[in-house]
Parts: sequence; structure tokens; C-alpha cells
Amino acid sequence: MNWLLPYPLLSAALLVLWLLLNQSVSAGHVILGSVLALLAAWAMAALRPEKARIRRPGAALRLAGLVLIDILRSNLAVGRIIVRSREPGVNAGFLTIPLDLRDRQGLAVLAIIITSTPGTIWVNYDAAKGTLLLHVLDLVDETVWVRTIKDRYERRLMEIFE
Repeated sequence: MNWLLPYPLLSAALLVLWLLLNQSVSAGHVILGSVLALLAAWAMAALRPEKARIRRPGAALRLAGLVLIDILRSNLAVGRIIVRSREPGVNAGFLTIPLDLRDRQGLAVLAIIITSTPGTIWVNYDAAKGTLLLHVLDLVDETVWVRTIKDRYERRLMEIFE
């Protein structure tokens, strides 16, 4: 049965998303959505992704709450920057952050966290050096950003994935 439906949760989520986007539960949409969800699950199985091993689910929930709060705070800060755009002192810039995190799933989650937080963009990750190039909208002190990424996110992600 695994060969027929290798990722049942992914297939179910895609079917529900398809029905929500089409705002219809007609037979045609259910059949088409099911076929698309099944094809997507087979494509995912062909890629053979590594299974994520979440070692501490409680830490993952705490991290999710922390990220939600940080995204809300960042939205307010970016809004202030936009409203006060004529004031001096707003310096966008790039910085390099050395990372100890090596787990691929952990790095992917870190990329999602950073990119979903307004005012920051994950630009590049150099696996050989273990460094992250980050763009920040309001770069005042690089050490604060390095400490924030390493202490708030990287440490928790290492706890979850490594």
C-alpha cells in the first residue's frame, strides 16, 4: 500500500488545499484534486527525501511560538521604518553569520524562519565554510544579529534536529 500512497498526509493536505482554493467540493474537483495529490506524492517519493528526525517536539512548539512573536515584532519594526523612511539611520546591509548547524532539515527551517521574518532575507549558505549571508533592512549592530540568529534560532534548531 505504501507504493500507492507513499505520503498520505501530504496527499490529504494537497487535496484539502485544492478544494479550498477552488471553493468547491464537487465530484469533478474531488477527483481532479485526488489525482493531483496522488501524482505529487509519487513525485515526492521519487525524490526520496531524508526523513526528518525531530528529537524534541516540545522544543519545536516553543520555537514556533517564538518565531510567531518575532514575525509580529518585525512587522511592526518594518512598518515603522517605512513610515519614517526620510529619517537618517536606517542602514540596510549584508552580514555573514558562522553557523554550527549542519542538519539539512534544520537549515531549511532556519531559511524559512529568516525569510518569513520581514526585514531579513537568507541570501546564501556556504556549506564548505558553514556561513550564512544575510541581508537585513535595518543593520545597526552586526553582533546583535549574529547573537540573535545563533541564540534564538540556531541553538533551538540544533536541539530539535541534531
